[in-house]
Amino acid sequence: MPRTHSALPATGPVRLGPDSRAALRPAAVGIDTGFWQARRASNAHVSIPQGPALLEAAGNLHNLRLAAGTAAGEFQGAYPFVDTDVYKWLEAAAWQLAQDRGEDQAREDLAPDGDLAPDDDLAAEVGRIIGLVAGAQQPDGYLNTWFQLVKGGERYKELRWGHELYCAGHLIQAAVAHHRATGSGELLDVARKFADHIDSVFGPPGSGKPIDGIDGHPEVETALVELYRETGERRYLDLAAYFVDRYGHGLLGGEAYCQDRVPLREATNVEGHAVRQLYLLAAAADLATETGDAELRTVAERLWHAMTTTKTHLTGGLGAHHEEEDFGDPYELPNERAYCETCAAIASIQWSWRMALLTGEARYSDLIERTLFNGFLAGVSLDGERWLYVNPLQVRDGHTDPGGDQSARRTRWFRCACCPPNVMRLLASLEHYLASSDDNGLQIHQYVSGRYASDVAVIRAETDYPWHGTIALTVEETPAEPWTLSLRIPQWCREFRVRCGPETYEGPVADGWLRLERTWSPGDQVVLELSLEPRLTAADPRVDAVRGCVAIERGPLVYCLEGVDHPGGGLDDIVIDTTRPLALKHRPDLLGGVTTVVAAGSRRHHPDAGWWPYAPVDESSDSPQQDGDPVELTAVPYYAWANREDGSMRVWLPTS
Repeated sequence: MPRTHSALPATGPVRLGPDSRAALRPAAVGIDTGFWQARRASNAHVSIPQGPALLEAAGNLHNLRLAAGTAAGEFQGAYPFVDTDVYKWLEAAAWQLAQDRGEDQAREDLAPDGDLAPDDDLAAEVGRIIGLVAGAQQPDGYLNTWFQLVKGGERYKELRWGHELYCAGHLIQAAVAHHRATGSGELLDVARKFADHIDSVFGPPGSGKPIDGIDGHPEVETALVELYRETGERRYLDLAAYFVDRYGHGLLGGEAYCQDRVPLREATNVEGHAVRQLYLLAAAADLATETGDAELRTVAERLWHAMTTTKTHLTGGLGAHHEEEDFGDPYELPNERAYCETCAAIASIQWSWRMALLTGEARYSDLIERTLFNGFLAGVSLDGERWLYVNPLQVRDGHTDPGGDQSARRTRWFRCACCPPNVMRLLASLEHYLASSDDNGLQIHQYVSGRYASDVAVIRAETDYPWHGTIALTVEETPAEPWTLSLRIPQWCREFRVRCGPETYEGPVADGWLRLERTWSPGDQVVLELSLEPRLTAADPRVDAVRGCVAIERGPLVYCLEGVDHPGGGLDDIVIDTTRPLALKHRPDLLGGVTTVVAAGSRRHHPDAGWWPYAPVDESSDSPQQDGDPVELTAVPYYAWANREDGSMRVWLPTS
């Protein structure tokens, strides 16, 4: 590879095997300025560095010392899966180390005699915590501090709730990340030892192994596929396939909650606990990719379509019920009681990326973009210090919040702290979800400022997306032979233009990809202009919760109203006037710099209804757009809500 590529990140969370049936391969991207670099900088300088102290305060690291016999005291934490918070933080830190080293190499390329400043503190913390993990592991490879300390060493007796394999999965993913980022096998040795232990214990009837069982929380399956990709050991892939196919056979009591009601290959819609379902489907996509299992591919495509058409919120959020954190019925998409767990948004992105690679279809990256900018990014505050576990689409005036994991207020940490380190690891590895390549060229899935590199070529991108729709691309390295540059035209985009030398291309495109095939030269430029006119969006009429409402969108961003911008009456009485145009106002002083959307509306008048809030239709009030008090509505990006003060918020706005 040319020297220019050395500054780009190491192989990411998905590295396809040599016999993969994927249509596309992940490509390297280096993000250096713009919207996502600002969010990643907050992750790198605030969120990830505070992780060890938070894990120490919550007792996660104390438990590892207890298991190793190097500390005294009691197990700390409310759940048997607290070890995963450590593993997810280690994965995030590993990807951050890879990013830091790539940036150091880039500086060295520009100034070979310069003073490099690698993050020695982060590397030292990673090494220290890996030492704690290794010390807690038992001689046969087993590792779970809850069962080692609280359950007296009892193993695999509580598979529905125990999360032993779920914990193993996150350990494996952290170990693979650390190995790819640093070349060190220290954590990978721990993970392989645990995986080998699991492989010796679990297997189908007739295998001679003592347990035919599955974990109540899928996760180990996709981790085992990645361990196979990292080591070449086929037995890890086979073990993942065994687990995936044993769901739905009543091994956990037959409940949809833990994906045990129906075998995956027979499923017609997503159901049960949202994160569990999505992790299982990510594994199905991985297996279809590596084995060529056409039935699993068909299942994954069928369930993705069912999910997006009937069970996905406008923000990309998933999960209708607080109870059991699960999907609801088709079109059951509430607002104030929307669960939309941040981890579910992350799992959706992980699954959709695997589907994009497997099929080459743009629709999967359309959903990734929507989820990244909205349902996912809302999960972390702008300062990188506070979090949302659930992401509702409405908070009512006068809402009283009990706090805790299901709070609609940003929280420093949670009893079930799965979301914060999950956000950290996705942001730290974000560059690996942005572009791909195949034998014919380079595909750009998500638009950032930085450098896109494949085996074929290197492209430099400059953009202020999502605030502006212009993406300027410059060819830096190219072969003498023709190849294809493919640009994803987002599903939301109704007008676009591409200038490529003297030629101009305009929409529509049939499959979401605009393909430019030619013999390129260094310095060639392509300018993509996406129209970012604000728009009003209505839901399918079967979504009862938002019938008669519209939402404001601009480009990939969903917008919302916050009470802090509308003093004097709150938001519950707001009505938007859809006959008036939407206007844009860029506010560099607001929420780190955002473009707001300004709309016309009114506040309903409420006649004195006495003690009963219902009335016959012929006695109801006249149109509030006619009789209400006019009010200017200021909409801000949904990802930035709850960063100023606690208060009301809503995405969907009544039209009458």
